[in-house]
Amino acid sequence: MSTATAHTPAARTSSEWVVALAGLTFLFASTSAWWALALWPVQDGPDWLERTRYVCFGVTESGLPDLGGWIGLIGGPLGMLAILFAGWANGCRALPQRARESRVVAGVLLALVLGSMLLVAGAAARVSQARVAVTLPETSGTLPAAAHPRLDREAPPLDLLAHDGVRRSVAKLRGKPVLLTFAFAHCETVCPLVVQNALDVQQRLRADGRRIAVLIVTLDPWRDTPSRLSSMAKAWGLPQYDAWVLGGWTAEVEAVLDAWDVPRSRDLRTGEVTHPPLVYVIDAEGRIAFTATGGTDVLAALVERL
Repeated sequence: MSTATAHTPAARTSSEWVVALAGLTFLFASTSAWWALALWPVQDGPDWLERTRYVCFGVTESGLPDLGGWIGLIGGPLGMLAILFAGWANGCRALPQRARESRVVAGVLLALVLGSMLLVAGAAARVSQARVAVTLPETSGTLPAAAHPRLDREAPPLDLLAHDGVRRSVAKLRGKPVLLTFAFAHCETVCPLVVQNALDVQQRLRADGRRIAVLIVTLDPWRDTPSRLSSMAKAWGLPQYDAWVLGGWTAEVEAVLDAWDVPRSRDLRTGEVTHPPLVYVIDAEGRIAFTATGGTDVLAALVERL
């Protein structure tokens, strides 16, 4: 009698809702741990954590996962949820009824729903925070152009190979203002924006009858070899005149970056370079007039102050 009863549809449904509830709880716990590993901000974390994040999620310069990492973070839990509903459909359908009959079951389901909402909200906040950290707004939180102190410092030596095969230097550009900035090809966050800001200022001032030059020194001479400079110039949309991407041998590029006091940190495992959106405004005499991290309005106003 008892054996026969255990195999009735009602008995199977009774056991399946327990499995379904346990599965939902496990899914929430594992997803929370997985998302925390991928998204929780950690400064100066241990090497094993950074290696694990890179291997599992392909961490970008912003600290967020790359496309493959996001597919795993979102698609994995959704796939597990689909398997749970497909394999224990009766138990899942029975959960609402069990929640009406049991405060414990209702409390567990409510906790899972609220926890999932908090998890999604936390992930969204982390993404927003990371994007703000690598986005250069029009003022970038810096002083307005009128408040920037004029430096009038002698420019350090800079003589590197340009994407057109000619060696370019600040000294050879005397007679016109120069915007000097730093970027690298694999950067998909702040670098394209910094370069575009400089080119936008150049175009804006050219429309007003003023010619300025733009120099972009690579921050990644290991990968941005001289043979790749022309493709970088094309990708960034550099005009035919008065704008160059500069590179060269690793040692000489690094010497230039050191001479210009460019803060940077290179991840030896991934090759990614962390750096500020630094721009030097150099006057027609070849002296450093200003340093800035602002957008086009700030940079244009600083050139106007020369």
